[in-house]
Amino acid sequence: MPTLSVAPSSDLDTSKSTKPVLFCFSHLRWSFVYQRPQHLLSRAAQQYTVHFFEEPIFETGVSPHLQSSVVSKGVQVHVPILPPDLREAEIIEAQKKLLDRCLTLVGPVTLAWYYTPMALKFSAHLDFPVCVYDCMDELSAFAGAPREMRQLEKSLFAKCDFVFTGGNALYDSKRRFHDQVSAFPSSVDVSHFTPARNRSMTAPEDMKSIPHPRIGYVGVIDERIDLQLIKDTAAAKPNWNFCMIGPVAKIDPASLPQGPNIHWLGIRSYAELPAYLSQFDVAWMPFALNESTRYISPTKTPEFLAAGLPVVSTPVPDVVRSWGSIGLTSIASSVSETVAAIARNIGRACDAKFIGRVDVELASLSWDDTWLRMSSIIGRKMKTRTASVFKPRELVSAPVSQAAVVSDV
Repeated sequence: MPTLSVAPSSDLDTSKSTKPVLFCFSHLRWSFVYQRPQHLLSRAAQQYTVHFFEEPIFETGVSPHLQSSVVSKGVQVHVPILPPDLREAEIIEAQKKLLDRCLTLVGPVTLAWYYTPMALKFSAHLDFPVCVYDCMDELSAFAGAPREMRQLEKSLFAKCDFVFTGGNALYDSKRRFHDQVSAFPSSVDVSHFTPARNRSMTAPEDMKSIPHPRIGYVGVIDERIDLQLIKDTAAAKPNWNFCMIGPVAKIDPASLPQGPNIHWLGIRSYAELPAYLSQFDVAWMPFALNESTRYISPTKTPEFLAAGLPVVSTPVPDVVRSWGSIGLTSIASSVSETVAAIARNIGRACDAKFIGRVDVELASLSWDDTWLRMSSIIGRKMKTRTASVFKPRELVSAPVSQAAVVSDV
């Protein structure tokens, strides 16, 4: 086996900063759907230099290397690029070496931030002054979840100082595993979505030919979406148009129900969403009721409400608890219940009384406030560990068994 060697990437910004370093391990791509990690870490970048370490991408004909890029002020993304013929142990070893070399270049790390327990497979050897597990989903319940996910999560509980959960149901599930668990349900950037309340906003080109009423969903389309409910509801109301916006992931696109009033519009950027939401009459969250949705706290609920839209959802526990219980989301399970709930809500978009109630509820649910509360919790621990900053050692000098030579980081 060739010796593993690593060299700095020309894309890695090694310029010195007076800010402490936050190093994040994520199963999600920064460039994918703009959601919890992007919201929080963009705000964290005001006080930290943020490094976002993603899962590997496999490309034919490459030597293992790290692709680094500055994606926004204070945020750098690092993606391991690996050849597809590596064995599992070699994949882990390559990631470990790339991570170690990256850490020697970015400088002392003050705060480690985990979104996935799977990252422990290549980072468990590292000790950080303060460690956070921001548990945004029950990843072990998702389609294709690795068998070792639950055991690695137990190890992450032992490693981290704080556990933050993405919703209340998830909090109830995780609090027995750690003595510092706090619930931080999905928040919202209200100012980003309030332009959608302008119902005369020019429609995007792909919406102009779709008649009203328009029933809309925005988000990832995967095993959490009840495709049969979409098909049957659309068949029951052929004069309603169902506009589904978002990327298809982990399911066969051929399984998506088709019909003259079902419109699969694909992924749209976060910046484009207000224009699309301004064209909806009712927002719909047709989530399946299964293990993968038992603990979710959909970010879309407060975003739809901020856009001035009435919301209809299947009875996802956190949606029922947070929004159904106060009458700001209509809960419906069956096709007949869904049709009735949507019918009641058509014409309510941007109703003044409705908007007034929404604004009161969302006033205390901003991403800014969420980050400030998280930061306050972390800060108290930081004060007790000011002398304990993780200083990475040069860990790549010893020969390591590997199927390829790492030529770049």
